Amino acid sequence: MTHPVVFTRRKILTLAAGASAVFTFDSAAAQSSPPSLSSPTSPTSPTSPSTLDTGANTMLTRAIPSSNEPLPMVGLGTYRGFDVATSSPAYKSLAAVLDALFEKGGTLIDSSPMYGRAEQTTGELLSIHKPRSPAFLATKVWTRGRQEGIQQMEESFKLLQTDRIDLMQIHNLLDWKTHLPTLRKWKEEGRIRYVGITHYTSSAYDDVEAVLKAEQMDFLQINYALDDRAVEKRILPLCREKGVAVICNRPFGGGGLLGRLKGKPLPGWAAQVGVTSWAQLALKFLLANPAVTCVIPGTGNPKYMLENAGAGFGPMLTGAQREQLIDLVG
Repeated sequence: MTHPVVFTRRKILTLAAGASAVFTFDSAAAQSSPPSLSSPTSPTSPTSPSTLDTGANTMLTRAIPSSNEPLPMVGLGTYRGFDVATSSPAYKSLAAVLDALFEKGGTLIDSSPMYGRAEQTTGELLSIHKPRSPAFLATKVWTRGRQEGIQQMEESFKLLQTDRIDLMQIHNLLDWKTHLPTLRKWKEEGRIRYVGITHYTSSAYDDVEAVLKAEQMDFLQINYALDDRAVEKRILPLCREKGVAVICNRPFGGGGLLGRLKGKPLPGWAAQVGVTSWAQLALKFLLANPAVTCVIPGTGNPKYMLENAGAGFGPMLTGAQREQLIDLVG
């Protein structure tokens, strides 16, 4: 079995040129020497998702409750940023985006069939990288019907150029009762490692909550931002109770949050927690919630990827610091 492998920048540029030709705060406990994230681990008794690897020079990790596997706390979303043709100048920048993610210790790359060309772009870039990629690949099934779901997921394997996907998610709960047996069977067979569901709007929280109560999931991907905190009321506590890892999508509130904060001075304590920008601080706000396992800000810009990854280093925010940020955005 092989994982996708990552890229040399020269090879990627050659490829491109050719084509153009979570709210309960508690303190985190330290964890030593986490196992390799590139290897699957057998499920063991879940640990608290607040468990962190606090190495100063490595990205912080948080344990996936269903397996104890440590997952770096900042990943990459591919919506829009990776939906580009190989002939596009933007394509050439994506090599450096993945470079930045991996060099900072991040691993999770999240995609979906609904993201246009993003799965294919991800597969192309990862397939030509050496040494072996540390990528934790997450994608989704987004269609109705058992056979249609199987066909779509098989296509994801082809586009991502891998024979194992780390996390398969039922996108926006679409026909979830039909797809779940397939996902569980594939997990038993080792084709996928984790099973999850996703949504992106608070109007779906009642349905999300019902599914989490009825079925045991490894992951929930859900919207959560400094100015979008409805998930704190019931969903995040439920994930803590049920041992479900949480991935935060839309961590900048769809983009409006950073626009409102632009030009405002950072809090005086920002440097003490290793923060140099509002983007990092907005991500750190989410990561300080112990229910949150990983955040996946989307970008096709290497500079922004480096900036985002910086949120995975340094001390967690205190409860008082989080409250100050909540007061700031109103």
